[in-house]
Amino acid sequence: MKPITQKYLVATDVGGTCTDTIVFSAGEPVRLGKALSTPPDFATGVLDSIRSAATPMGLSIKELLSQTQLFMHGSTVVDNAILTRGGSKVGLITTQGFEDTILITRGAYGRWGGLTEDRLKHPVKTDRARPLVEPDCIVGVAERVDYKGAVLLDLDVAAAERAIRTLVEERGVQAIAVSFLWSFYYPAHEQAIKALVARIAPHVYCTLSSDIAPTPGEYERTSTTVINAYAGQVSKSYIESLAELLKGNGYSGAVMIMQGYGGLLPAHEAADRAIGMLECGPAAGVIGSKALGALLQQPDVIATDMGGTTFKVSVIKDGEIEYAREPMVDRFHYAQPKIEVVSIGSGGGSIIGLESGSNAPTIGPRSAGSRPGPVCYGLGGEEPTLTDVFMLIGYMDPNVFLGGAMKLDRERARQVFEQKIAKPLGLSVEEAAFGVYRVAAAQITDLIREITVERGLDPRDFVLHAFGGSCGMVCGMFGAELNVKKIVIPYTASVNCAFGLVSADIVHEYSTTALLPAPSPAAAVNKIFEPMVAKALAGLADEGFRGEQVQLDWAVDLRYSRQVHEVTTQVRSSKPVTDAAVLQLVDDFEALYERKFGKGSAYREAGIEMTQFRLTARGLMERPQIAPLPAGGSDASAARMGRRPIFVEALGRMEESEIYDFERLAPDNVVVGPAVIHTPITTIVLQAGQRGTVDTYRNVVIDFN
Repeated sequence: MKPITQKYLVATDVGGTCTDTIVFSAGEPVRLGKALSTPPDFATGVLDSIRSAATPMGLSIKELLSQTQLFMHGSTVVDNAILTRGGSKVGLITTQGFEDTILITRGAYGRWGGLTEDRLKHPVKTDRARPLVEPDCIVGVAERVDYKGAVLLDLDVAAAERAIRTLVEERGVQAIAVSFLWSFYYPAHEQAIKALVARIAPHVYCTLSSDIAPTPGEYERTSTTVINAYAGQVSKSYIESLAELLKGNGYSGAVMIMQGYGGLLPAHEAADRAIGMLECGPAAGVIGSKALGALLQQPDVIATDMGGTTFKVSVIKDGEIEYAREPMVDRFHYAQPKIEVVSIGSGGGSIIGLESGSNAPTIGPRSAGSRPGPVCYGLGGEEPTLTDVFMLIGYMDPNVFLGGAMKLDRERARQVFEQKIAKPLGLSVEEAAFGVYRVAAAQITDLIREITVERGLDPRDFVLHAFGGSCGMVCGMFGAELNVKKIVIPYTASVNCAFGLVSADIVHEYSTTALLPAPSPAAAVNKIFEPMVAKALAGLADEGFRGEQVQLDWAVDLRYSRQVHEVTTQVRSSKPVTDAAVLQLVDDFEALYERKFGKGSAYREAGIEMTQFRLTARGLMERPQIAPLPAGGSDASAARMGRRPIFVEALGRMEESEIYDFERLAPDNVVVGPAVIHTPITTIVLQAGQRGTVDTYRNVVIDFN
């Protein structure tokens, strides 16, 4: 018997509507897989998606997985647990006298933080979000540490034991979050609580703020710890069961889990860091877009993703990814590094309604998901969605969805849309559908302007990357409105988050809180970084990364004295740092500060402080290179599938247009709009005056005439 060769990299990303897979191997074409997500048992959808990639390869799922050297995964399981309130019942143990910190949130800001724009129109009617931990499950325990880490009051162990028993035996909590004041300077009191929980209630999941968020910010640190406790058991159970399921289907390697900051962690580490999985799919998509931008020599990219539930956008400037200033999930802040991804509830599955009183069309934020899904799926959906609109305006073909694996019901979609939207508006089905499509495009345009123009960035300097299952049908509209340089719809468009997984590295984040004036002697800065560097190198060595496989990036949070606006600034020069490098760090901070808060806002005379020291340790993954295909001619006629009426914005009506089969398009083929290109995983619409060219990597590049 020939030995089994483990040659494949397999990455699977679970989204709200679809679960996507990508398979890489050196010297072989990229394989794509897609299947409907299967909540609450998402693992079934994972296997369905892997199977859909394996079948065209002539392999069973077991044959593919037995030849897989590394499996990478991203999932919405943590996001779903929080957004649907499906996590564990949580108890919070905190410093006595500070029990209301998590309930107060951030003062008045807590009343509207995380609300959509339409709800902010009526601030008097707003209120704080219902907390993830109920007030009667918050217990204060006597202990106190000061801001320098000195113990002012020893932990009352007897009171701590009573608190644990009260929460577990009387309140019935399934998880406990522990957040004491200044615990990141002196974690011993929190660690003592965890040891007590392990002895008294070993079945209860326990999270410490000194482990999960060792940073200043009393509310943010406590909120982060509560979120991790709330979703921790859900995350841990999911990761462990998925690993077992993969093992039962022939996989023998490590399972790597995507994190919201853009790196991968081994499953055994990720299992206890649920907070890291928040928005890990969108983060992977941005990593994928950055990798594609590097391949195509496009350092300035607006990365857009329109899937089944939301539309998301992120900005890559000079090849660098932006990170969120104040990460939030639902309406809760958390203190973890996260790639900045701004979103609105406009996805393919977003439900269309009419606003009470004005009858203006609304899109989302509610989504039909994968089940029952859009009306046209024929799975029981009875509320019209954007996908149904795409069907009604001619962009989708009922017979080619998911490569023909699922036939769509156009007539049922038309009936429901007419009854619930068109008739109340006094419009024909087509006119109402045109209007909804325009509203969706306008909302997307406004969102992109918000994170570009309003931050001093000109969209005309950027290339737009459009990925996700639905984005290709709208990007021609909003890309033209923004006057971007060009639009790229990646070959991996609808599975780009999965592509990002195989483009990511193993990444560990470390941080230490300390207060130093800036500039300070280089020796003082290096002394803070040295223990983190030693820990990082040892951890990566255990995972098999050494020498040139290791990359260490240093950064420091700086602020002006007496301010709270901290700016994370990369240490660009030598590491360990020199005195000159510290001066460069200060200069870089002021440049970043003015970029964020406006020219002239920097004021060195106020004094500058270094507050947080961060280390990002990367184990650089080997991944197969994408080989360009030989170029052909511009004639795309061999890929024509026929003609049908589609909505053309420039004409304001349906117009007979050319339809193309992507699988028959070759590099250098040119498609002139108005036209539709059907791929097995998405649909691309070119508006009038737009020209789409297939490049040598099978991306579709749209230029404007």
